[in-house]
This record gives sequence, C-alpha cells and structure tokens, in this order.
Amino acid sequence: MTSIAVIGAGITGVTTAYKLRSLGFDVTVFDRQAHAAMETSFANGGQLSASNAEVWNHPSTFLKGLKWMLRKDAPLLVHPAPSWHKLTWMAEFVAAARNYRENTVKTVRLAIAAREHLVGMAEAEGVDFDLETRGILHVYETPAEFEHGLKVNALLAEGGLDRRAVSPEEIRTIEPALAGRFHGGFFTQSDFTGDIHKYTVGLARAAEGRGVRFVYDASVERLNHTGSGVDVSFAVDGVEARESFDATVVCAGTQSRRFAAQLGDRVNIYPVKGYSVTVQLTDEESRAAAPWVSLLDDKAKIVTSRLGADRLRVAGTAEFAGENRDIRMARIEPLTAWVRHRFPGVATHSVVPWAGLRPMMPNMLPRVGAGSKAGVFYNTGHGHLGWTLSGMTAELVAAEIAGSMRKSVKPAAQRLTGAAIPHHA
Repeated sequence: MTSIAVIGAGITGVTTAYKLRSLGFDVTVFDRQAHAAMETSFANGGQLSASNAEVWNHPSTFLKGLKWMLRKDAPLLVHPAPSWHKLTWMAEFVAAARNYRENTVKTVRLAIAAREHLVGMAEAEGVDFDLETRGILHVYETPAEFEHGLKVNALLAEGGLDRRAVSPEEIRTIEPALAGRFHGGFFTQSDFTGDIHKYTVGLARAAEGRGVRFVYDASVERLNHTGSGVDVSFAVDGVEARESFDATVVCAGTQSRRFAAQLGDRVNIYPVKGYSVTVQLTDEESRAAAPWVSLLDDKAKIVTSRLGADRLRVAGTAEFAGENRDIRMARIEPLTAWVRHRFPGVATHSVVPWAGLRPMMPNMLPRVGAGSKAGVFYNTGHGHLGWTLSGMTAELVAAEIAGSMRKSVKPAAQRLTGAAIPHHA
C-alpha cells in the first residue's frame, strides 16, 4: 500500500488525511502539538463564507493599510520593523492586484464547491460541530462602503454565488439583535458557520478509526527527498526518529514555507495574525441578546458566529508581525467593545481571547498540488479562508495524488530508525 505522510493536523491536514485514506492510501499525520487543531484551527471566526471570498489585493486595501499603520486598534496593522521575507511578500502582494478580479472569482468557486465535501464528511462520520445554517449577513454603514460591496457582489455572482442586497429594514428582520444604523447590506443564505476545532478533532478521530495514524508531539525537523520518496525526520520527547514514505503532503500552516524550501520549492507564505474572543453567554439575558445569524461588519472588519446556545465567537483584525503569537490586549479590546456596541444586552465579563497565525500567500490563493519533485504535494496557504476552502482543496490534492502515485510510484517499504513511535489512541 502506498504510504503518505501528511505534515500538520489542522483543518487542511486532517481533511487531506481523511480523503487520502478514503482512496486507500496508508496515511500518517505528524503534528507538533499534543492534539489536532491546536493552532490556527483552534478558534477562528467560524464562518464558512463564500461571501467573504474577495481577495485583499485591491488598491483600497493598500490605502487603508497605510492610513491604519499608526493605530494600535486598526483592523489591518503592519508592523514597520522590516524583514526581507515581509518586504518580498508585500511586493508580491501588491503585484497580485492585477489579478484581483480573476483570483476573487476563483476563490468563490472553490468556496462553493467546498461546502458539500465539508458537510458530507461530517454527516458520514457523525461529527457535531455546532453547525448553523442561517446564512451570513454583511452590513455597511456608509454609501461608499455599500457601493464597493456592490462591485464585489458582481464578482461573487460571476463565481456562482447568490448574495442579495438587503435594506436597513431587512437587516433588522434578518437579525433583530443587531443594534446600529446601516445604509444597507448583503445576505448569503447558503453560507453557514461552525466550530472549526470541534470539526477537526471529530474528523481526526474518525480518520483514526479508519486507519490513519497520528503522531502527535512530533517536532518535524526535516523533510528530505530521496529520489524514491520522502524521509520525515522528527523527534518525540527528545527521541529522534526517521520514517520513509512514498510521498508527503505539506499542510503545515506557516511552517510550510520552511518545509517547502527543504524540498526544493518556494511557497511564499507569510504569517498573518488574527484575533478572536469567545464570549461565554452565561446568563439568559446574554443568550437572548446575542445574534444567531452570522455577521460581517464591513467597517470594523469583524465577523461573528454563534457556537451553540452558550458561546458567541467574534473575530477580526489582520496583523503582519512575523511569527509572533502574543495576545495583545490592544487588539482584543476592540472586539469586546464592538460586542457591547452592537449587542448591548450581552455581558462581556467572561471572554476567552485567542490569536492564531493565518498562512497567507501573496496572491491570496492556496497552494494546492504537486511540487517540483515526484511525491511532493502541498495543501497550504489558505489565509483567512482555510475553514471555508479546506473541504475542496483536500479533495483536489487527494485526487491529484491518486492520479500521480498510482501511475508512477511503487510502494516503498517503510523503514524506521531510532525509537518506534506508537499509534495514539
């Protein structure tokens, strides 16, 4: 049986492993954490949102970024400290503006196609992830913001998405709990929300039941292409080991750039930090005052998702600060203040803050498919849309691997040096 190593047990790694196992491959997943979904897939905004598929490579984004540089609470914050990686990434990000329209349409098509795969895997395995199918409501305070939304809507429609314009009165009808005055909005009935951590953990458990092997607490130091496959060198509890596989799929988030370089590829991912708060709805008044329909406030660049009766996830901001996972209260406070402003009946005395690093490519499209060497594949660089796109990118990369490996690669005997690493129950 052809053996494949998947590097990373976040949403892209777990969905990829599940799809590969369904095609009959012998799959081993490596992750440096003790469990699946403990990094970027832990506490995101919760939206599965084709309606948020617009790429950021637009001149208006560049202008806003410059304007916001001196604001600590800005939705987009670029730390001025230079690095060669940041400068080259930014240059490519700006250059990708010429493909803004094409890449937005590609992304929305991918997002729409991903829905059935993500939901289908959950239904097949009985994974409960606080799914809410009430749609996503985008709201705009000013005519200028709404006019830009109309232009984006044309691109989303070209990609096949039905997102309809709604009046201020309709906004109040769709989500009565939302306070404030709005010029207008857009509503996407087909979008939905859920808890990415619960989903990924549940699907990992199901994949393990199907025979996928998970090696947790594994610090992968090096991937080495051998000509006939890929060696994975790693350490668990300080014990070094190496295993050989016929192929590998890099799904390692912000670490994918490092692994790609080891395999002879350039995958120019930059870590873009995002923040969220999970508001614990501990009293009946807060539960009644919190929204059930998922929201995107265009001016604040904040999204919400209701995760069951007792939790409200609120997420936003993009921070270019390198491999920095610090939770800065100057970035958390605008999220809780926004909750108090938009939902005054919701108490924010019990709030869990979180920050994660989104792996983002300069053109805002994920890197999915084969590398330059035989047996090397990637499913990474999804940026802020990993949850939204993962069901389809996993399907695509698994199909490509099946087509490639079954034509050209003979199964290689797996060898293990160092201490044996057991299956995790």
